[in-house]
Amino acid sequence: MMTDPIADMLTRIRNALRIEAPFVDIPSSREKVGIAQVLKEEGYIHNYQVGRIRPDEQTGRHEFFPGEKDPKPILRIFLKYGDQGEQVIRSIERVSKPGRRVYRGYRELKPVLNGLGIAVLSTSRGIMSDRQARRRHLGGEVLCEVW
Repeated sequence: MMTDPIADMLTRIRNALRIEAPFVDIPSSREKVGIAQVLKEEGYIHNYQVGRIRPDEQTGRHEFFPGEKDPKPILRIFLKYGDQGEQVIRSIERVSKPGRRVYRGYRELKPVLNGLGIAVLSTSRGIMSDRQARRRHLGGEVLCEVW
C-alpha cells in the first residue's frame, strides 16, 4: 500500500531522469495531473498525457493509448533535457508530507532558489506555482519544490 502517492510520483521522475528516460509512467490522479500541468507551464517537462496501457493486438506488447478511459488511468510525463543531454529538473523534492503538512500564506511564499525554482502549491483554486499563488494572493499546502 502506498502512503504518499505524490512522493512516489516525484521519486519516479527522479529515477527516470537518472537513467535519461524520455518519459515516465505514473498511476494517475487529479492532483498528479495538476502537478504535471504546473511543471509543463513552467517549462520543466515537455508534455504529459493521461491514458491506459494495454496489450497491442498486432504486436502483443503493452502499449500506451492516450485519451482512452480506464478504471486505473496512467499519467505519462515526457521529460525534458537540454541540448547536451543535461536534466532540466535539477532537483524535485517533497515539502509537505503525510506526517507533517506544510502550509504557507501568500505573504510567506518566498522565491525558491532566488527565483530560479518553483514551489507547487495546492490552493483553494487548484494546484499552481508559487508565482501564480502570490499574484492571486492565495496560500496553501506546499506540495513540492523544483529547480
